[in-house]
Amino acid sequence: MKFPIHFSMLWAFCISLFSSNHTLSGQKLLSPEEFMPHKYGEQFTPHNLTVDYFKHAAANSDLIQLKEYGRTNQMRPLLYAIVSSKENLANLEKIRLNNLARAGMDGGKSDPSVNNITITWLSMNVHGNEPASSESSVSVLYNLLSPNRPDTKEWLKNTVIIIDPCVNPDGYHRYTHWYINASDKSPNTDPTAREHREPWPGGRVNHYYFDLNRDWAWATQIETQQRLAVYKSWMPHVIPDFHEMGYNSPYYFAPAAQPYHKFITPFQRDFQTEIGKNHAKHFDKEGWLYFTKEVFDLFYPSYGDTYPTYNGAVGMTYEQGGIGAGRAITTEAGNVLTLKDRIAHHLTTALSTVEMSSKNAERLCQNFEDFFKKTSANPPGQYKTYVVKGSNPRNKVKALTDLLDKHRIKYGRIKGTRSATAFDYTTGKENTPLSISEEDLVISAYQPLSVLTQVLFDPESELVDSATYDITAWALPYAFGLQTYASKERIDPSQEFTPKTFPLIQKPDAQPYAYVATWSGLNNARFAAQLLQKGIKIRAASIPFEVENKKFPRGSLIITRGDNPSVKDQFDKTITAAALVNDQDLIPVSTGFADAGADFGSGRFDLMTKPNVAIIFDDDVDNNSYGQMWHFFEQDLNVAVTQVKLSDFNRIKLNSFNVLCMTDGGYANLDSGKLDKLKTWITEGGRLILIGEALNAFEDKKGFELTKFASKKDRETAETASETASLKNRFMHFDEFERDGLSDGIPGAIYKTVLDNSNPLAYGMPDYYFTLKTSNAAYQPLKNAYNVGYIDDKFKPLGFVGYRLKPQLKSTAVFAVQSMRRGSVVYMVDNPLYRAFWYQGKFLFANAVLMPVR
Repeated sequence: MKFPIHFSMLWAFCISLFSSNHTLSGQKLLSPEEFMPHKYGEQFTPHNLTVDYFKHAAANSDLIQLKEYGRTNQMRPLLYAIVSSKENLANLEKIRLNNLARAGMDGGKSDPSVNNITITWLSMNVHGNEPASSESSVSVLYNLLSPNRPDTKEWLKNTVIIIDPCVNPDGYHRYTHWYINASDKSPNTDPTAREHREPWPGGRVNHYYFDLNRDWAWATQIETQQRLAVYKSWMPHVIPDFHEMGYNSPYYFAPAAQPYHKFITPFQRDFQTEIGKNHAKHFDKEGWLYFTKEVFDLFYPSYGDTYPTYNGAVGMTYEQGGIGAGRAITTEAGNVLTLKDRIAHHLTTALSTVEMSSKNAERLCQNFEDFFKKTSANPPGQYKTYVVKGSNPRNKVKALTDLLDKHRIKYGRIKGTRSATAFDYTTGKENTPLSISEEDLVISAYQPLSVLTQVLFDPESELVDSATYDITAWALPYAFGLQTYASKERIDPSQEFTPKTFPLIQKPDAQPYAYVATWSGLNNARFAAQLLQKGIKIRAASIPFEVENKKFPRGSLIITRGDNPSVKDQFDKTITAAALVNDQDLIPVSTGFADAGADFGSGRFDLMTKPNVAIIFDDDVDNNSYGQMWHFFEQDLNVAVTQVKLSDFNRIKLNSFNVLCMTDGGYANLDSGKLDKLKTWITEGGRLILIGEALNAFEDKKGFELTKFASKKDRETAETASETASLKNRFMHFDEFERDGLSDGIPGAIYKTVLDNSNPLAYGMPDYYFTLKTSNAAYQPLKNAYNVGYIDDKFKPLGFVGYRLKPQLKSTAVFAVQSMRRGSVVYMVDNPLYRAFWYQGKFLFANAVLMPVR
């Protein structure tokens, strides 16, 4: 069968050939205007052509080295260019190793001959639909390499510049490819024109719809993981992260807005201001508008400016007005903003940053070294040691150490035993007696990455201003669901800690009657999902039991030979092979007769069902939340899903699926007919899983027990309070409204929940769960439903919560299950898949998908 070739594909192929001819010709370095087949700055440059220009530059200049550091999910190349003088490039490895030695991250000694060469990293286009930075990257590169610029030639003598031209190629391609196909021959500057109305899911996000500018610390995405390896091998001194914002805004550059994390040093703060003033000088000369010290703070650790800052660099965000602007747009001021304008502004701040790095190379290098020397000898936070107990499920400990390895955070174990007092993450109490053994994972803050360690592990970071841009609590022990302690004492691990990586698969003396598998983490869920997809029947224990003098908790998996006659001689091989692949502990037993609890043939052992999953999307669904769900199924659970658009809902056969998932979104197209179809499907055995804002579409709907108030009196009380507040606000000053609104908000805080782990939704978990609450949604415990998780009022929340919201959240439901005849609805008020870093939440969601939740 022949397939038609789309014009844009043909054009991309042609321009690739065009640029390859330039690269191979060996002629002089061409400017972007000379190189591009289109008029540079008047149309978007396809990513492959940006790559080709960097290759052309590398082939025609001796001031650059070009490296590919990885590939995206869609197999686009991830590149970085190293630009410096010929002498520096000849000594590049010496410069790199010397920099790591000065940071204490390499065993070697520093080399004074290259001590004052600073490293500046230009990070471009983390958000694909903010294309001006990737567009400007070729211009930045040309200006740094051009023999006609004596100023840049001078800067290169003491500066190594690393340019990542496109952090998010998949998102950039999604946006620019759409735009080229959707736009007119000439730019239409009317903001209502199609070319300014980007469709869902938008190019901001990567293949899995993740915001890569929120992923630096969590490293859940392949782009981040590959970039971190390069970043840690260099540890730059200055790193601006280039963005765009709404096109009616001018240009933002450092210094940042409050809040600053208190661990940020005076030099890091002050040098931002110095760079900002240098930018202002250049912008003033051109008469360009800009602003500083507003909106963009330095607190949340997973941004492209804060993560480098906690790694000793001067990290900054630069924002050009331009999202949705296309090639040109008329702003609310009546001016036309062009792509060329946006490129020029980013080019100016990029070169200004390099200029300031070069002029202050010695100061930057010395302060970088001082940062690591001072913080490793005297960690700034109150907690000096973090102890993760060896009694934690080993799969969760392994997941944590894998993340620490990506960040090059050191850890180990002590020899023998010792006692200490510490903060108990689970109870929230200080001065808890702690016994530390050789089995425990110990992370000391007395190490080169002291600041990053404390930022990621401290139970709560001090917030000096509640007007922050993102979540305000994120401590890793809560995210991973690990029993952990933070001590103010210095406890240095002296022994290597090696996470247990091989499963415990006991060899039976004879052909086993059954296998019992542990259930405590995501690897167990992958194991179960793999077997279910192979047709293996698995039962989940609804009660604790004991067999052959071994005790097993509720939630343990039972795989009997009698349940699986179809696999016959392949039974043992199939089960053990899956266990090895998924690091699954497996215990063979020779009998189904229980010493305590119930026998294996009892109704107390429920059959699990192979999940046939559909996830619902529409144009008003949050792309990030949707992507988190999609990523979970494909990457964490390894289960294929069917993606269904809500507008097509009436055309699909719901009985093809037994699990439907809906996450944050408006769902305006969910009319009464679709609701009735859903209810029928649920009552016939379907399971509907709702996350976050998806609950709004089912609130107070017939047949669904979801309501914010348990009684008419509670509703009237809330309405009265709202009316009283409205009357009071009549006399509020205009400039007070924005900050007053914070009193009803919660950008992201950690709450402890009481968890009913006798319910299948919470199998394998303790009787508590720490939830990351990112919305003010508050539902009183549901009637005629199982309230599996609700807020524990005895535990003080961590992070910022508005004072008016706090009392509204007391004892509210977080997770609930409603039975509807043969099926069920799972309500998840808080998103357990948030940014894919809340490991314990992902395990809870796996329960919702795999366990016999009813």
